[in-house]
Amino acid sequence: MKLSKKNIAFIQQPDLQKTRAEIFGLPEKVLQFGTGVLLRALPDYFIDKANKQGVFNGSILIVKSTGTGDTDAFDQQDGLYTLLVRGIENGNAVNQPIIHSAISRVLSASHSWDEILKAAANPELGIVISNTTEVGLQLVRESVFKDPPFSFPAKLLAFLYERFKIFKGRPESGMVIIPTELLTDNGEKLKTIIDELADFNKLESSFIEWLHNHNRFCNSLVDRIVPGKPDLSAKEKLEKEWGYQDDLMAVCEPYRLWAIEGDESIKKTLSFCTVDEGVVIASDITKFKELKLRMLNATHTLSCGLAFLSGFKTVKSAMEDAVFESYIESLMMDEISPAIPYNIAAADKQAFGKKVLNRFRNPYLEHQWLSISMQYSSKLTTRVLPVLTKYFELFGKPPELISMGFAAYILFMRPVKKETDKFYGVLDTQYYHINDNQADEFFGLWDDGSVEQVVNRVLSNTSLWSADLTRLEGFAASVTSKLKRFIRVGTLQEINTYIKNKS
Repeated sequence: MKLSKKNIAFIQQPDLQKTRAEIFGLPEKVLQFGTGVLLRALPDYFIDKANKQGVFNGSILIVKSTGTGDTDAFDQQDGLYTLLVRGIENGNAVNQPIIHSAISRVLSASHSWDEILKAAANPELGIVISNTTEVGLQLVRESVFKDPPFSFPAKLLAFLYERFKIFKGRPESGMVIIPTELLTDNGEKLKTIIDELADFNKLESSFIEWLHNHNRFCNSLVDRIVPGKPDLSAKEKLEKEWGYQDDLMAVCEPYRLWAIEGDESIKKTLSFCTVDEGVVIASDITKFKELKLRMLNATHTLSCGLAFLSGFKTVKSAMEDAVFESYIESLMMDEISPAIPYNIAAADKQAFGKKVLNRFRNPYLEHQWLSISMQYSSKLTTRVLPVLTKYFELFGKPPELISMGFAAYILFMRPVKKETDKFYGVLDTQYYHINDNQADEFFGLWDDGSVEQVVNRVLSNTSLWSADLTRLEGFAASVTSKLKRFIRVGTLQEINTYIKNKS
C-alpha cells in the first residue's frame, strides 16, 4: 500500500503522527521553489505543524525548478511524505515519524509553466520560499518571458510580474519572499538580482515601484541536519513497520532553526512561527547565521573530502573514529571559532560548538560525506574563505587544519574519468561522482604539473575564489606540504600524525 490521501485512513501504526482529512483542502498560501529534503524537513515541517494546530491553515504549491527528474512520486502520494525525526533532544531519545500533508501540488517548471503562472492570480498566495542551493542564487541575464526562464531568479521575477499585472499593482498583492539558500544576506542578494533582471527586461516603472514598496525580501537562515532518504534496507524495514510504502520519506535530527529577518508585520504573515520555538523572527539574524554558517557548515565542508578519502562514508562513522573526531573538534573550536568574521562572545561560540559536535554524533543519522561534497567549490567560497581571511588577519600564518581541508579538496577534485558532462574521481579502484559545477576546471590539471604547480593553479584561480589565495603568505606552501603527505602516507595517517604531534 502506497502512502496517499486515499490510503491514509488504513494506516493504523500507533506511534505514527498522522493528519486530518480536512487539512487536505486548505488554500495555497506558499509558493515554494525546490523539492529538496531540507525544505520539506524545515519550513514545510513548521507549516505542517501549524496546520495541524489550526493556526496557519495554508498549503504549499511547489515548483520543481530544475530540469532533471519528474514529479511522479509527489503525484502518486498526493504530496504526502513521512518525516522521521531521530536523535537526542534535551537528553531524551526522539524517534518520531510524522506524515506531512502541507504540500498541495508539485508542478514542474519545464512542463507546467503556464499552470504555475496561473497561480499568481490566487490572492491568498502571499509567501515565497526557495532553496535552489548557493549555485541557484545567481544572476543570469535572460528574458523572463521564456517558457520557462532558465534561472530561479528569472522564474520568480516572471511570477511576480504576472501577479502585478493580474492585480494591477494593488498593495495587498505583494509577497513576503524568503530565500533559504546558505548565503550571507540571501534576501538582499535575491532582491538585487531581481532588480537587475527587471532592468534587463525593461519592465515598466510602475512594476518596479510595486516590487520595491509592496514586496518584502527577508534574509533567513536554516539549520537542520537532513541526510534525506534512508538506505534501501532501512527504508524497507520502516515501511514494513508502518504498513505502507513511501518513496518520499526523509530522516532528520530533532534540532531545528529557521531564523528570519523581519518585523511584526512579517510575524503576522508567517503566523506558523507561533507554534514552534525553532522559528525565530528578529530584526538582525547575523549572530545565528555566522554561528551556523561557520561552525557547522564550514566544518562540514572542510571535512567532507578528507573524511571520504579516509574511508568514512558518513558523519557518524567519522565521529566514531577518535582520530578524525579530534580533527573535526580542533578544526571547529581552535581554527574556525576564533576567526568567525563577526563579534560573538566566546561563551556563545563554545556552547554552540558543543551542540554541533553532539549533533554530528547523532547515532540515528546516516549523513553521507559524498552528499555534503555537492558543489564543494562554491561552499568553500561562501562558508570558508571569510574565515580563512580573518584567520590571517588575526594570526598572520596559515591555519594548519584548514590547510588540510583545502589539500583534501584538491585531491578529491581530481577527475580521472569524464562521461558526457559528469566527472569522476577514484578511491580504492571505486569511482565516485564529483558533483561540482567547477569540476571541469580540474580535468587534466594534474597531467603536466608537479604537486606545487597543481596547488598554485587551484589557489590562484580567481574564477573559483574571486581572489588569488596564493597571496595569503605561506598558505600555498602549507597546502602543498599536506597534499604531498596525503599522497605519500594517506589522509588518515597524516591526520593521526598531526594530532599526536599537537598532543
